[in-house]
Amino acid sequence: MAKTSTIERDKKRRRLAQKYKARRTRLKAIAADRTLPAEERFAARLKLAELPRNSSPTRVRNRCDLTGRPRGYYRKLRMSRIALRDLSSQGQIPGMVKSSW
Repeated sequence: MAKTSTIERDKKRRRLAQKYKARRTRLKAIAADRTLPAEERFAARLKLAELPRNSSPTRVRNRCDLTGRPRGYYRKLRMSRIALRDLSSQGQIPGMVKSSW
């Protein structure tokens, strides 16, 4: 079995979270509805537990698209602070000038 990179793993989690989004919200609404019988709510919780673990949106982690680094992530640029610094030092990012590094 080939080892997948963290970037590919994160992309797979994003795909699964999007695919199962409607089903998860429907099952969560049934499980939280106190007007329904307890058996029906419990069955909804069991079906929710049967869904793939990676389909949960909380398992998705913001990662740099270039390096896969999860820390120091800029959402607008979709990259880490280190990758941003490297690209700006090389002059790859228009409008960004070197300050004092």
